[in-house]
Amino acid sequence: MGAQSNHNGSLNEEEEGEEHHKDTTLQDFYFQHPNDTDSDSDTDDDHDWQPSNIPFHLDDSFCINCTMRVDATHSHSHSSCKNCGEAMASQLNGYEAFQSQFLDAITRYNASSSSSSTGFGFDERMLLHKEIEMKNHPHPERPDRLQAIAASLTEAGIFPEKCTLIPAREITREELLNVHSLDNVDSVEQTKNMFYSYFTPDTYANAFSACAAKLAAGICADLATSIMSGQFKNGFALVRPPGHHATITQAMGFCLHNNAAVAAIAAQKAGARKVLIVDWDVHHGNGTQEIFDGNKSVLYISLHRHEGGNFYPGTGAAVEVGTNGAEGFSVNIPWSCGGVGDRDYIFAFKNVVLPIAKEFAPDMTIISAGFDAARGDPLGGCDVTPAGYAQMVHMLTSLSDGKLLVVLEGGYNLRSISFSATAVVKVLLGEKPEIELEDPMPSKEGLDSVLQVLQVQVPYWPVLSHHYAIVKPFLDHFSSSSAISIGKQTKKRPHYTGLFWWKCGSKRIFFELISRRLQKKRMMKHVKGMR
Repeated sequence: MGAQSNHNGSLNEEEEGEEHHKDTTLQDFYFQHPNDTDSDSDTDDDHDWQPSNIPFHLDDSFCINCTMRVDATHSHSHSSCKNCGEAMASQLNGYEAFQSQFLDAITRYNASSSSSSTGFGFDERMLLHKEIEMKNHPHPERPDRLQAIAASLTEAGIFPEKCTLIPAREITREELLNVHSLDNVDSVEQTKNMFYSYFTPDTYANAFSACAAKLAAGICADLATSIMSGQFKNGFALVRPPGHHATITQAMGFCLHNNAAVAAIAAQKAGARKVLIVDWDVHHGNGTQEIFDGNKSVLYISLHRHEGGNFYPGTGAAVEVGTNGAEGFSVNIPWSCGGVGDRDYIFAFKNVVLPIAKEFAPDMTIISAGFDAARGDPLGGCDVTPAGYAQMVHMLTSLSDGKLLVVLEGGYNLRSISFSATAVVKVLLGEKPEIELEDPMPSKEGLDSVLQVLQVQVPYWPVLSHHYAIVKPFLDHFSSSSAISIGKQTKKRPHYTGLFWWKCGSKRIFFELISRRLQKKRMMKHVKGMR
């Protein structure tokens, strides 16, 4: 489907309020699933939050960190976000320091004399991809995401001292056609002639988006090639727009080109016979799974919030194992609810991800690294910490002789993504994770999901039968009164007022309209009572 006109994109978003959840966009879930983690956690203290000396001015009623609406009835200096705890007076600082060193790194680059084992990909032109149409809420997929991570890496002394910047290039049309249909490639390219447009109500484009998407894909392809050639041991692609929702024929879910898929094909052209893609973004990578469905040379493993198909994009059930003779080469670990955290993810890695991956024996490993399962993310509502992400990437370094490419996908809390990405890059540079969970006890919900996956995948990966025998007795633990469930292991969740039917999928415009009417009625009753 080509890019829609600017007017059609807006009308579609407002007129589909009664559609079934399968037609719901990723941005709809931004409002349907407010963060489930604690608003009184240590993220309330923002003294260490620095990421552009140039302040980013959003509407004062929205959080600069996660873009959720903030109660504007309090004074600007004292109000804070109920979702992430960010103070309204916060600014994003530190990008200028990265920017100056980034320009120096470009001039110093020499492919034959790179001094680091870790390659790094970034280009400022990707910041030009942003939503142009003014709406009643800032879009969560915004340029600030890259700037926050870049500033954090500079603050930590990682860039440019400890990693090598590769020159960015736009992916070629021929390379994209290895992944996407001709109509899809052309529809993205056509947006450069439009002021703004929409592929779906939540997937925007402007005149610079085609260039940004081609740069993101080109960076990922070149990092994969450089890692396979031995120039780098591993790499980190600081790119946007993200890619794992982009299918063969459709840009969707904030994604234009599928960066991880492009990187996998590039790795194979550079000599990798088998490629593993591990996708820990909180949303299922429906595009990546579709692109490699039926391909036994690419193993796709995804850990994501699913809720029986009621969480965006609705795909990724455990029974989706692949087709056309490649059954077992799609491995989906679907969480049944929000709130899953480090222990659930590490437990799944130890008992599902690593056993299958080692049996597969990849020549190259790619991580679709969305950080929207991180604590405080407004879309994910899960509880993974930077230490949890660090341990997961550390576990994956044991595969494919350490040939590992990390590709940024989602993640919309600037604190969470910057701290998490920095923790991941530190591991790529050889540091050990700060905390390692040797024998994590998952939540009851996490255990149920892992058991379900083991049952489904055992016929295709017999090595899992041993792990099923180990994991199944864990159920006995949850029959005791000391069992820990999601509700007990997480802190008190913030209370969000709102109508039940709105949270189940209706649009924000209807919610706000009725909320205002109800509030007005309550005020009228209050006034009458005072008379």
